[in-house]
Amino acid sequence: MAETQTLSKKDFKSDQEVRWCPGCGDYAILNCVQGVMATLGVPRHKLCFVSGIGCSSRFPYYMNTYGFHSIHGRACAIATGVKTANPDLSVWIVTGDGDGLSIGGNHTAHILRRNVDVKILLFNNEIYGLTKGQFSPTSPQGLKTKTSPMGSVDRPFDPVSFALGCGATFVARTIDTHQKHMEQVLLAAAHHKGAAFVEIYQNCVIFNDGAFDHVAEKSIRDDKTVDLRPGQPMVFGKNLDKGIRIEGWEPVVCSAAEAHTWRSDVHSPGPAFVMSQMDSNPALPRPIGIFRDVAASTFEAEVQRQIQKAQAAKGPGSLEKLIYSGEMWTVS
Repeated sequence: MAETQTLSKKDFKSDQEVRWCPGCGDYAILNCVQGVMATLGVPRHKLCFVSGIGCSSRFPYYMNTYGFHSIHGRACAIATGVKTANPDLSVWIVTGDGDGLSIGGNHTAHILRRNVDVKILLFNNEIYGLTKGQFSPTSPQGLKTKTSPMGSVDRPFDPVSFALGCGATFVARTIDTHQKHMEQVLLAAAHHKGAAFVEIYQNCVIFNDGAFDHVAEKSIRDDKTVDLRPGQPMVFGKNLDKGIRIEGWEPVVCSAAEAHTWRSDVHSPGPAFVMSQMDSNPALPRPIGIFRDVAASTFEAEVQRQIQKAQAAKGPGSLEKLIYSGEMWTVS
């Protein structure tokens, strides 16, 4: 990000008509991302948005940057190639709970374990939206959909737990309607060196409306969520009078004065994983914010080191010599 350029949010709006359902949470996310991009000082020709298939995957059309609308579940694989071939690019992946955790789950796992320096925005609406309302890997048990008319029997993925289990060096969660919070999380992800995974609760007004209202609705959000801010006490509530402390391996509600300070930079992902499991306990607030943020070498940096080492030992090489080396055949 050495090359800086003064840009506005308007500069990142493309000339394409934004076509999502009226009221879709994707609009709020697009608005926030365009605003964040304008603050980074990165010229548009050094930004690339890669997507797979799904409602969220229309995103590259609406960003006035380079983009790649790829194929179902393969955004992470393609983004790995983009970043490795041109490490100077700022690469962002836009995917959904179906695209990124079902057909693309293995690619998401590998880009995280490799720590490729990309930013992954996973829109989680707990449903397949583009294909008209089938249950997804994050749908809660019992959800009735077109493919689960009696209620889904699958145990759902928790995207944050999944990312932590894959060794992600940055893991966070935010909410489509919480613009200020989303901006802070995306800025932190943008400045992280390595794979940054951000789950975004995103409301699908057509096929799963209100899926997160029990924690995300503005009138109750302060009491139902706890914002994990590195170096700050884990407090919540409208008056910030309640807190979270860890007893053994269990988070419990306590007074604000007894709340533990949150550390996202510890070597072990254990504390972050404990916090991610709070989702399954309705008696506890839902964690949002930054779960994990640690430093580690990146995939593309290690690849570049190998290239430099090989060139130092054998010279820059020649594609023509490589093609015509080894065994050759003449076909007549």
